[in-house]
Amino acid sequence: MIANLSTYESVTTEEVKVWFKAGPVHKFPKNGGACIKYKDKQIAVFNFTRQGQWYACQNLCPHKMEMVLSRGMIGEEDRQPKIACPLHKSTFSLKTGENLNGSLDAIATYPVKVEGETVYVGFME
Repeated sequence: MIANLSTYESVTTEEVKVWFKAGPVHKFPKNGGACIKYKDKQIAVFNFTRQGQWYACQNLCPHKMEMVLSRGMIGEEDRQPKIACPLHKSTFSLKTGENLNGSLDAIATYPVKVEGETVYVGFME
């Protein structure tokens, strides 16, 4: 499983070479997440309607090494959007990937854009 963790690396908007079509907006729950697959990666995509924002991160929890982050609860801490792992409640920033309540490594984050009614996630390759 450790090899899976190394396949995830954060991407900034400036680094995007591929905008992957994740799906129609209505397929992503309001104030919740869903998982998409891009190549060998599982990506959690969040429709944070309370903020009017979209976020994406690796679906792999770096602590339990399970593909579960898309099923976690989203919220805010000091105006920072966050995801809580459903297995152990560790929280991660949806903007930076930083672990907000512990010493776990950061998770990878990815840019998201919505064009019309379609959601896209940005990747380097």
